Amino acid sequence: MKDRFDCSKCPGYCCSHPRIEVTENDIKRLAKHFGLSAAAAKKKFTYHFKTKDADEQILRHHKDHVYATICRFFDRDERRCTVYEARPAVCRKYPYGNKCGYYDFLKFEREHQDDPEFIPSA
Repeated sequence: MKDRFDCSKCPGYCCSHPRIEVTENDIKRLAKHFGLSAAAAKKKFTYHFKTKDADEQILRHHKDHVYATICRFFDRDERRCTVYEARPAVCRKYPYGNKCGYYDFLKFEREHQDDPEFIPSA
């Protein structure tokens, strides 16, 4: 079935998720992309997140003018991933099907606001 969303028209909602978990393989892929050791990439690009319910290695964020923060690899002017070819597995799988609920919501709001650039705020 054909995908029913267009990431190029989205301001990067999925990249604003506060916890974007990465695996050791993801870190190795990013390390290779940047010509770093896996240990250096892990330290530079991720942090350890641990609670009673979670024990994850998470991508770092930076401030964003649309969302409070966004993935550190997201270009805030172009609104796109800067490491697309080396992106983590969770990003490759998103939105886990052929339909993105945020894209449907965004499309609906833009049509009803009669503004193709409209971005709903929280």
